[in-house]
Amino acid sequence: MEKPTLPKGTRDFGPAVMAKRQFIFETIRNVFQKFGFQPLETPAMENLSTLTGKYGEEGDQLLFKILNSGDFLKDADAELLSTKSSKQITSSIAEKGLRYDLTVPFARFVVMNRNEITFPFKRYQIQPVWRADRPQKGRYREFYQCDADVVGTDSLLCEAEIILMITEAFKGLGIVDYTIKINHRGILSGIAETIGAKQNETSLFVAIDKLDKIGEEKVKEELRPKGFSEESLTTLFEILHVKGSNTNKSAFLQSRFDASESGQKGLRDLQEVFNLLKNYNASDNHVEFDVSLARGLSYYTGCIFEVKINNVAIGSVSGGGRYDNLTQAFGDKENLSGVGFSFGVDRIYDAMEELNLFPKGATATSKVLVCHLDDDSLYYGLGVLSALRAEGIASEIYPDNAKLKKQLDFANKKAIPYTIVIGPDEAQSGLLAFKNMDRGEQEKLPIERIIEKIKQP
Repeated sequence: MEKPTLPKGTRDFGPAVMAKRQFIFETIRNVFQKFGFQPLETPAMENLSTLTGKYGEEGDQLLFKILNSGDFLKDADAELLSTKSSKQITSSIAEKGLRYDLTVPFARFVVMNRNEITFPFKRYQIQPVWRADRPQKGRYREFYQCDADVVGTDSLLCEAEIILMITEAFKGLGIVDYTIKINHRGILSGIAETIGAKQNETSLFVAIDKLDKIGEEKVKEELRPKGFSEESLTTLFEILHVKGSNTNKSAFLQSRFDASESGQKGLRDLQEVFNLLKNYNASDNHVEFDVSLARGLSYYTGCIFEVKINNVAIGSVSGGGRYDNLTQAFGDKENLSGVGFSFGVDRIYDAMEELNLFPKGATATSKVLVCHLDDDSLYYGLGVLSALRAEGIASEIYPDNAKLKKQLDFANKKAIPYTIVIGPDEAQSGLLAFKNMDRGEQEKLPIERIIEKIKQP
């Protein structure tokens, strides 16, 4: 009989891995709540009409479609089926799809519940998403996102707070070497105007978004057949390769954007974000104005972000931006502006593993294992176990009668830092053999003193 397998791009997570993942989730969740965001969950599946057209043509191709229930071919159009065109057939056999991200479902939720929501509405969401992408290192078909969005305000304070939240989350995770890249869709539009490509913005942005992956020459090869002249391409890369501080880059673009209102607005918005950070007394050491940043999702209209952990073989671990038209896509008459970002937990996990950043305690499921030498010691140990748990100390008792070595090996394999060994003498005296498994130190103490020692910082 063949062993079962997993679909490509998906993974099981055993207890040791889950303990580390929970450390990431809890760190990020605490930051979101600290900044006033409320939790939200949406279904794993959405109507395809909700998802389609929100991510651009390439994104639409990566949507996982769900076949209609029952005999999905029964009422399908025979003529459409005969075309063997998946695009034409999909609408007749699949009405739902797995969510591609958390932002579009959030916008759908806001439109459906806007009369009950207090604006500005700040929500965070930690759930899996699915993309029919080609699996590779750091890129999975099922992965978790941790989103935080604010909708119902144009204030650039929200963009500044995104940078602050990223900084605080990375501090909690122990990540110190990273770059928060920031740009603005207005600046990209200004570049398009400057090189005479205003009518061909989409092709330009899609190509620029690939610059890190395929390089300058390949981007030029992609743009030439779409009507971009050599002169315009030369000007484009003069702008994209601008070096220096954030201030120097802004000054350089200011001189190029005399005739571009959208470009000038983009520069003003970025400068305001930097001013807000300065007034918060926040360092901008990790913040880089990246003129070539052009995130692929088509719904961004203002500031855009991308975060990379330096010196690891992983792509971006966080990204987001301002979107002004997303609720309008669901027929919302009074369009609501929003801004948000997402942490990619799977990539953060891979990066932290590569950099060996997980604290040792992150893998421990229990803090104490109660060991026993006979049946009477087991019964006595249950009272000890009760006392530990009453104090909020994660603990367990070895369930079987086994040699002490086997019980201690069990504690080592599970990375349990403390053991309490109970035999007839300990049960009679109340002085329990308390062992620090890391240091190998052991002493006899009453349970009250053991609890004190465990709870010491």
